Amino acid sequence: MKIVVIGGTGLIGSKTVKLLNERGHEAVAAAPSTGVDTITGMGLGAALEGASVVIDLANSPSFEDAAAMDFFQTSGRNLLAAEAKAGVDHHIALSVVGTARLQASGYFRAKQAQEALIEASGIPYTIVHSTQFFEFMGAIARGATEGNEVRLSAALIQPISADDVAAAIADIALRAPANGLVEIAGPDRQALDQMVARFLSAAHDPRVVVSDPASPYFGVVLEETSLVPQGPARLGPTTFQTFLARGELRT
Repeated sequence: MKIVVIGGTGLIGSKTVKLLNERGHEAVAAAPSTGVDTITGMGLGAALEGASVVIDLANSPSFEDAAAMDFFQTSGRNLLAAEAKAGVDHHIALSVVGTARLQASGYFRAKQAQEALIEASGIPYTIVHSTQFFEFMGAIARGATEGNEVRLSAALIQPISADDVAAAIADIALRAPANGLVEIAGPDRQALDQMVARFLSAAHDPRVVVSDPASPYFGVVLEETSLVPQGPARLGPTTFQTFLARGELRT
């Protein structure tokens, strides 16, 4: 089966392409670097020819409100139109657990708009809501750093390994469309400030984490359960401690 992975050269995309090819499918990494651009439409029709499944893992290069909205709406419309023309049977998109609860952020409003386009497209679909990746902990710390302090909410977080995200997406690609949401998360749930403190300690980073309930998370002041699944979710097997023990920590 031919499966086109938009954003197939990125962190999750490259892992997903590898897994699907190892399972005997024709997984194609589609990205500007491989001649496929969902914003301009360049190479899109040719890439989707004969595809049964399209996995959209592309992300906006900017978190600025208008730029993110323009990216997800333009990319989404172009991609879905090309899929309809090619007769694609299943559209899969990676989104974020809590998107509907994080609408104070322009980025998450853009993700909600992307999801609305998918739902209205008429193409069978599965939207995968993932919690934050372990690999993004350093970026969370950087975004909350003031001097030597990292100011973070004590809201709950349940991050997941990039490997486990890719494994879940690969499995979903080989199933019938859910025509709805599927949520995935890691096995460990803990306060955001405590988890980032563990990450910085393991990375021998001297910054001090300060618990601050008013500290925004990428522009959103969090409620206790804003970032975690509210119902059943597929849980990845990789624990946070296993990730820390690998020592591949970028701060």
